[in-house]
Formats: sequence, C-alpha cells, structure tokens
Amino acid sequence: MAQKPSIPKGTRDFSPIEVSKRNYIISIMRRHFENYGYQPIETPSFENSETLMGKYGEEGDRLIFKILNSGDYYSDFFKIKRKLDEIFNNEFYQVLFQVLKDSNLFEDFFSLNINEEINEDLKSRLFEFCNERLHHHKFIVSEFLTQEKEKNELLDLINKNEHEITNSIIYTLKTVSDKCNVKFLSSDLTIKLIAKQLTGKISEKALRYDLTVPFARYVVQHQNEIEFPFKRYQIQPVWRADRPQKGRFREFYQCDADVVGSTSLWQEVELVQLYDSVFAELGLKGVTIKINNRKILSGIAEVIGASDKLIDFTVALDKLDKIGEEGVKKEMLEKGISEEALTKVQPLFSFTGTIQEKLEKLSTLLSTSEEGKKGIEELEFICNNVAKLGLQQAYLDLDVTLARGLNYYTGAIFEVAAPKGVAMGSIGGGGRYDDLTGIFGLKNMSGVGISFGLDRIYLVLEELNLFPETVTASTKVLFLNLGESQALVAMQAIQTLRGLNIKAELYPDEAKLDKQFKYAERRNISFVVKEVAGGYYTLKNLASGEQVQASFNAVVKALI
Repeated sequence: MAQKPSIPKGTRDFSPIEVSKRNYIISIMRRHFENYGYQPIETPSFENSETLMGKYGEEGDRLIFKILNSGDYYSDFFKIKRKLDEIFNNEFYQVLFQVLKDSNLFEDFFSLNINEEINEDLKSRLFEFCNERLHHHKFIVSEFLTQEKEKNELLDLINKNEHEITNSIIYTLKTVSDKCNVKFLSSDLTIKLIAKQLTGKISEKALRYDLTVPFARYVVQHQNEIEFPFKRYQIQPVWRADRPQKGRFREFYQCDADVVGSTSLWQEVELVQLYDSVFAELGLKGVTIKINNRKILSGIAEVIGASDKLIDFTVALDKLDKIGEEGVKKEMLEKGISEEALTKVQPLFSFTGTIQEKLEKLSTLLSTSEEGKKGIEELEFICNNVAKLGLQQAYLDLDVTLARGLNYYTGAIFEVAAPKGVAMGSIGGGGRYDDLTGIFGLKNMSGVGISFGLDRIYLVLEELNLFPETVTASTKVLFLNLGESQALVAMQAIQTLRGLNIKAELYPDEAKLDKQFKYAERRNISFVVKEVAGGYYTLKNLASGEQVQASFNAVVKALI
C-alpha cells in the first residue's frame, strides 16, 4: 500500500482562495512601498554559508537551514582518518614520551596527578616543546604523502588546528604516563579534526534566514550601480529551523522595506507612517507599533554594571512576553548577571505612562550614561515628529523591554503587535543598523528597515474577518458545453469578455448539464450561460436563480 503523501512540519500548501487572500495583502503592501519611493529587488533563495553565519547571534545561527553538498563524504572521512591515524599513532606518542622523558620538562610534568591543572609557565614550555615536535612531524607528513593534493590538505588541516592538537598531545602524554589507551585518545583527536575539515565540504550554502543580511550583501556587491540613499522593498520567502506553532512556520514570507546610505532619523519617522498606512488600508484597527533604542539598552546595561553582558542581557529581556519576569530574571542570573544588577533593572518590568513620561523616567535612570542619553534624544525626535504628523489608526508606544535579539541593530528598534484580543506574536519588526554592510567590507553605510509578517497578518485578518468578499472572487461566468458548434460560439464570446477584463471560461467537456451546474456552484461562479441561439444568450444568476434571454451587450452589462 502506497504511503500517504505529506509535507514537512512548519510548511503549508495554499489553496486558490488562500493565495488570493495573500496576494491581496501583498498588493496593498507593494502599492504603499512604491508610494513611499521604495524600489523592488530580489535575491537568491540560498546564500553562501559565510554570508549568513554569525550575523544573527548564537540562537539565530542554530535556526539556519544548511544545504548539503553532493558528494561521497564517507570515503573522505575514512581517507583522512586513515592518514591522521598513521601520523598521530601510538608510536608517535611513545616517541614524544621518550623525548620528553629525556628533557628538563619530565620531572615537572609527571610530578602532576592526571587531573591536576598544569600551571601557565609549564604549559607554555610544553607548547613550545610539542610545537617543535609537530613542525618536525609536518616534514614527515610532507615526505610520507606522495599526492600533492592530499599533502596540502592534511598540512593545512594541521596548521589551522595547531593549538588544539598541541593541547591534545599534552593531555595524551599525561595519560601515557598512567598507561592509558593511547590509540583511543589519538583516534579521538583525529575524529575532531576530521569533523572540522568536513564541515565546509558537507555544506557551503544555506537557505536565507531573513531578507536584511542578503540585502546588505546585495548593496556591497552592487554598490557601483546603486544611487544612495537606496530605498528598496523585497517580498520573498525565508526559512528557519524553528519549532512550528500557531503563527510560527519554518517557511514563510517576509515583506521588507529598507533604506541605506542615510543617518537621518526622518527615515524612522517615515517607516512608522508606512506601517500605519498599510495596516489602515487592511482595516486593522488598534495595531501597536512598539519602539525602543538599542543605545538605551546599552545604557541600562552600563548603569547596572553589566556592559560585558549586553548581548545576554538583551536576549533575555527580549523574551519577557514569552517567559515572564521571573523567567527573564532566571535566565539573566544563569548568564552571570548579578542579583544587584537585577535589583537596579527592576523598574523596567513595570514601566508605565505616556511616551513622554517614560522618556523622563529613562532620563533619570540613564543620567550617567552618554550612550543611553543619545538613545533618548533619538527616541524623542522620532516620537515627537510622529505625534505632530499624526497616525491614521495605529498607536505608537515606547517599550523599554523591547530588545529584538538580532546583533546588528544599533539605534531604533521596532515591533508591531496585533490588536488587543488577538492571540498572535509580532506581525512586524525592524530597526536601525549603523554598519551592517561593514561585515561585507563596505564601512559607514547606515541603514534602517522594517518587515511585515505576511503569514501572521493573514491569520489576524482571517480571525477578525477583514478580507473583502471580492478578494476571493472566482470566474464570473461559466459557459456550459452543449457540443462542438455551441462551444466555438461560446469561445468567441469568452474571448471578447476576457478582453473586457471579465473572468470567463468554458466547461471543457460535453457533460450532463447537472454536472456542469454543480461544478459552477462548487467554484462559486456567479453566472452561467446555458446556450446561445440567434445572437441571444440564456444567462442564469446562480445566486438568485433568475434567468433571462439577453443580447451580448446586455450580458456584458450584467457581468460588470
């Protein structure tokens, strides 16, 4: 019996109705992006691994989908292991042991118990000794291997991992003195080295995690073709190896708008307006645009004495909505942030009032931090000007616990919450990044951008019943198939209707009328043309049941 087909967890198929609704959202976003001067670009679904890795923090890196290269890695594994085992074998360690025994290090080294820590001076002398022997052994490797490619590959592997190899040699030499199994230990070292060597061969590419880092790569790669400031929007899927749950998928679309090449805070003001204008047209009332500033977070970490734990502090704080105050405190303590620091940061967990009142409280809290005061100035500019310009339906709120966990934000941070009563995570987010392109070699290229969570916005509109009925409008009229001669006349009429932008189609087979009518009903088609005779069309409205004989012009009028 054939196994029932399925799709991976965290992915979805979309029906015609669902695609129509998604396209409705995208068309509104696209129109507003272009009204604000943003230009469309697209980037590949996958990037080189080094483009993505290390840009999202430790947690983000774990969620990147890596693409396996084609090739036989088992044979590579055993080939390299065999060569390494021949080099770092039992005899190698026994020889080193004997040489060490004859040296002035022997007495100091072997007077230690196997679990006793080696002091730094002795360790330094041992490193020097082992490196000398290792360099000598590289010469043996060079003589031992006849194939140039194999020789270079192995020598490169040893060169890149000299420190780790030396550490392992020191440990193994200690165990030799206690008659441990040298062969096992040397094999363990070779497996570690092979794992490092093969990682790059097994996977060199990865599915994009977001659109921002690929955009930074695009800007650097095409900098001579771009006019700065460069405003771009991008609507494409991204992938994350996350745990699927409501509103969280492993494959989903991001809809981004970014501008690079300007440090002006008017860009942040405009992005708040962009959020508001899109959600207003979608009919989403009560959306909250949360704002914070990474400089304020840096300032808070500074005044509580935890500057060296900034990333741990912000990552934990960003989880407040998910794990609560006690959960955040527990994680901070586990990351080495002191009880005293938590006492100082306590006011953040109950920070209330208007934006102006919150800014005043922050001014008091951060009075000794220049970085923090700079963040307050930036927030005042953005919030005051948004207030003067006004918003259509969204609310702007300062949330000092907002600390999106991405490493590249340096200024304003945004996150959009669905209307109250809708159990949904954020439906948008973004922020200012002062030197994201610097990781690709283009320095001092400040940028700021926002992202719309298409899939979550879809779920919110669905829950609130905000999709217009016209969004899912199907074919307007179906011509029934009454035989070859009627079909040709019908197709001529259909061709004209399509030219007038009226959705029309012919039932393809000459089937029973009952079957053709049921097909139209299941497709939610509004009208059916039963037959054409003497230039008149028998047009039936399936909703009302009304049926008329009409000229072609009258049919067009009824369908428009």
